[in-house]
Amino acid sequence: MLQLILGGARSGKSRLAEKLATDTQLPVTYIATSQPLDGEMNARVVQHRARRPTQWALVEEPLALARVLRENAAHGQCLLVDCLTLWLTNLLMLDDPEQLSAEREALLDCLAALPGEIIFVSNETGMGVVPLGELTRRYVDEAGWLHQALAERCQRVVLTVAGLPLTLKGTAL
Repeated sequence: MLQLILGGARSGKSRLAEKLATDTQLPVTYIATSQPLDGEMNARVVQHRARRPTQWALVEEPLALARVLRENAAHGQCLLVDCLTLWLTNLLMLDDPEQLSAEREALLDCLAALPGEIIFVSNETGMGVVPLGELTRRYVDEAGWLHQALAERCQRVVLTVAGLPLTLKGTAL
């Protein structure tokens, strides 16, 4: 099953995704896309690590997400990807539209063939004020298009607000 968990900053989306992964009772591989390049981001990474079960495997990959999914997806395995918007940011910061397009298409193209349980976490950024800068507008646009394409392919899509899940597609939680 493919699941997409959306929500704003500090909405509870990662905590929900971690609970869903635990509830599968399968071995879990956590795929981290962040690059802790400053103290604040490093503190967030430390907080996430402390919350995860110690038996979970960890793969850190900021760019080649489709490759990592193909290498790690298996029947009887759960993959938790946290988070897609950090992955998208990493690609946008390369300032290489061709690589962004290639990685995005690789991700979307591989999903149907992936075995096992896969849970994606991503920030819903399109519900606020339109950003002033070109890069931030592009980020919001790209995130929105990615979420639409993923939601189409996922069996369950959940929006998390104030720690409460609202099922948008699929069976309710």
